[in-house]
Amino acid sequence: MSALIIFLLFFLFIVLAIPIAVSLGIVSVLPGMTDPSFTASASFVIRSMVGGIDSFPLLAVPMFVLAGILMAHGKISSKLFDVFSYFLGRRTAGIPAAVIITCLFYGAISGSAPATVAAVGSMTIPLLIDLGYEKDFSTAVVAIAGGLGVIIPPSIPFIMYGLASGESVSALFLAGVVPGLMIGLSLIGYAYIYCRRHGEDRMKINRKLAELQQRGFLHVFLDSFWAILSPVITLGAIYSGVASPTEAAVISVFYSLIISLFVYKTIRLEELWGILQESIRTYAPILFILAASIAFSRVLTLMQVPQMLSAWILGNFTNYVVLLLVINVFLLLVGMVMDTTPAILILAPILAPIVTAVGMNPIHFGVMMVVNLAIGFVTPPIGVNLFVASSLTKIPVVNIARKALPMIGMFLLALLLITFVPSISLLLL
Repeated sequence: MSALIIFLLFFLFIVLAIPIAVSLGIVSVLPGMTDPSFTASASFVIRSMVGGIDSFPLLAVPMFVLAGILMAHGKISSKLFDVFSYFLGRRTAGIPAAVIITCLFYGAISGSAPATVAAVGSMTIPLLIDLGYEKDFSTAVVAIAGGLGVIIPPSIPFIMYGLASGESVSALFLAGVVPGLMIGLSLIGYAYIYCRRHGEDRMKINRKLAELQQRGFLHVFLDSFWAILSPVITLGAIYSGVASPTEAAVISVFYSLIISLFVYKTIRLEELWGILQESIRTYAPILFILAASIAFSRVLTLMQVPQMLSAWILGNFTNYVVLLLVINVFLLLVGMVMDTTPAILILAPILAPIVTAVGMNPIHFGVMMVVNLAIGFVTPPIGVNLFVASSLTKIPVVNIARKALPMIGMFLLALLLITFVPSISLLLL
């Protein structure tokens, strides 16, 4: 069975709404079933699935998922939002800017884009609407800014890319800092232009700010201090050499638990069992997708698909700029129809050798790939962030996507800069 038929069947299964893990499992065993002489039998696929998830770096993923859920239940996002609103609220677009920066910080806590949208959006979208901002605009801002959760470290997709490519997860985390901040600033710039054009209800905003100022700067800052400290501790442990990313993820879990239970007292002991169940329900589908993706990538390797695709691309696109543009368009299209985890695990081993053959740093490519797929979080038909935001406000996904188009444009502009200016990603390395 040819690789082309396998990929066509895979996309057909996705169109038919068959779960991605099941689709990957089916196309992984098909070559062995149709050709008994092929190495990848059904038992090989199963061994690959089990062996692929037996990975120490991979343990960071469920730990960051659990830490993010603990932070969501612990109302950490509201603490972050208060302190950023205190400083920025008086300025034009100050409140939307505070939402975007809160997404940046919460993304650095949870490592997940959908988790960022759910945690920040559930608290800030109703507030933005109460302050006079349009419901569609408020929802779109959170949906787009939530995509920063996979670029700002710690990032679950960066862990996946490191697993698939063999690159250092710590280096990938460090490489994501400047691009994440740049995209965040570009979104704030758009929010400023939007609010200047459409106006703001300063009376309602000033009334809200007066409530914060009555509490006083010291009270607001101290109330948010432990929340702000969370990414500092997590990333500080990694870059100081005290802990690996996996160990830092465990530290993040215990830190989130301690401050939510004993400092903010926003979680009760009897709620912990429900939180653990929620984290298992969140991670289990990822685990099955991960296992099936690893098996599928190994089957593709045995079929020599990476070598064939690499030879075809390098043979047809010899110009460096054109090659990177083609890869970007391809990744954007993949991000529209496929979840980030299988996309990275399947495509990183195929595309990384191609770009390194033309002189691109694999860490730089990892950032480019993750930013591409982050855009996929906010583009139909899969756009997970859009569906999460829609569930919070009951606004149709298409309406959110339409309002988000200019911000997606900012994301795309940032992607071009990240692609062709390597120093943006490699500045801190």
